[in-house]
Amino acid sequence: MSFAFSEGNPVEDTSKYGHPPFDTERLDRLMEEAGLDALLVTSKHSIQYLLGGYRFFFYDYMDAHGLSRYLPFFVYVKGRPLDSGYVGAPMERYEKQLGSFWVTNLDLTKQTSTGYAGAAAELLKRLGGDAGRVGIEVGFMPIDAFRVLEAQLPGVELADATYTLEVLRALKSPRELAILKEASEKVVDSMLAVFAKFGPGTSKLTLFDALRQEETARGMKFEYALTNIGTAFNRAPYDKTWEEGETLALDSGGNYQGYIGDVCRMGYAGEPDQELVDLLGQVELVQQSARKNLRAGTVGAEIFENANAALGECSASDQMFFAAHGMGIVSHEAPWLMPDAFPRYTPRHRDQPLEAGMVISIETELHHTGRGFIKLEDTVAITPDGCEGFGDHGHGWNIAGR
Repeated sequence: MSFAFSEGNPVEDTSKYGHPPFDTERLDRLMEEAGLDALLVTSKHSIQYLLGGYRFFFYDYMDAHGLSRYLPFFVYVKGRPLDSGYVGAPMERYEKQLGSFWVTNLDLTKQTSTGYAGAAAELLKRLGGDAGRVGIEVGFMPIDAFRVLEAQLPGVELADATYTLEVLRALKSPRELAILKEASEKVVDSMLAVFAKFGPGTSKLTLFDALRQEETARGMKFEYALTNIGTAFNRAPYDKTWEEGETLALDSGGNYQGYIGDVCRMGYAGEPDQELVDLLGQVELVQQSARKNLRAGTVGAEIFENANAALGECSASDQMFFAAHGMGIVSHEAPWLMPDAFPRYTPRHRDQPLEAGMVISIETELHHTGRGFIKLEDTVAITPDGCEGFGDHGHGWNIAGR
């Protein structure tokens, strides 16, 4: 594998140098609250955020390489954002040439997890940050890399900074909100296209692949699709066929410019009868009730109080389930609202006022043993004086073939 440069390559772009793409003062405050003096960041999603949307294309799909893995580091010392550094792979020199980095302390020479860790430790030493408490993302730190950090930073206490970095991303910028809105719209449009193009006789495997193609055609990276036909509640893609008179639920996450559009819409093979209209109407009632008085300052628990009040009005409430969670680069990121979420986490924001810029996924499921799996999921952004639904169309029964 070569890393050749020639006169035909573009002139190196340095226009981003010295311009952090995130709120450095907010990060410094969060680090102060957590008692952290520096950060060694390794998760792809956190690095993406701290580098303003950058993900190295070569390792976007898989980290494994030979007998080791890709393990980039973002190095940050509290109060000194312009001294930040990045440790990456040799081929990331191409990205440097294209102006992908705002940091100037770069080591793009490593190829193994221990090599990345060693270079990050050396960079932190050069910055004088090798003392006090240094935050790492424990769940995203291989044991061999961790041992290198322990050996090369003997005067440091390595502490978990996962919570600090997650909370940093909770408030979306106008740029991020625009991306999330477009992501949600693209996923809904992809679903509506699948409903319109397919009908009875189509397998879940075909529908799954069709949704993947629709999202890809709209510039997204297809991440997943949970599909349900009729009363078959198995949501994996398999050879189950969509038949006349059956419901179809498409619940998908598509990644657009690093952010997830995660929504669910319903289709039907035929003309829905009044019972189906009423059942989906009950799901919609809960969805809309959850948004009642939703704005900056609303306490997280109020979402569930309003949703539960609506559930109390539904005849099918004993088969219905409501959830709300944060959305952004990662599904179920802050705000954290549910004590029984999947996966489990502490609902730190349930009793706190929500803030403008937070983005929430609201979802209501109906597991009707006679008529099928019926669900809506919406993405909602908190604004100073209300809320805005992203991709807020296609809520009714979408008829197959139309």
